[in-house]
Amino acid sequence: MSRRTVRENVFKLVYETGICGEVNDLTVQLVTQNSDSDDKAYFDKVFFGIVQNKESLEGIIKKYARAYEFERLYKVDIAILLVAIYEILHCDDIPYKVSANEAVELAKAYSTEKSASYINGVLASVIKNMEEHK
Repeated sequence: MSRRTVRENVFKLVYETGICGEVNDLTVQLVTQNSDSDDKAYFDKVFFGIVQNKESLEGIIKKYARAYEFERLYKVDIAILLVAIYEILHCDDIPYKVSANEAVELAKAYSTEKSASYINGVLASVIKNMEEHK
């Protein structure tokens, strides 16, 4: 499985968790059952890292989502931002530009026409001010 596919699965499960209000262990098991050890390690680090740090990550989104109230943002966009911001702040082996680009690609595939540029802007602000969040 490629890193892109694993990232997409993380995004989908973050979205599901946001809608359901809790982690669905069966979905996690199904998504990771055919993963090799590297993919599983990446999945566990990012997905469970987001679950554990959701409040602080959402606080960062709220800070930079200036044009909209957090509650008005699309749930899909929030899930994409959570994955990208977590990677930017906690995955030193992933270049910031890769995380931002992958988030934009997810937005193009799963969200509205305007979401990709909005997400890119929010992530640019996060990257510019990331020392403040580490």
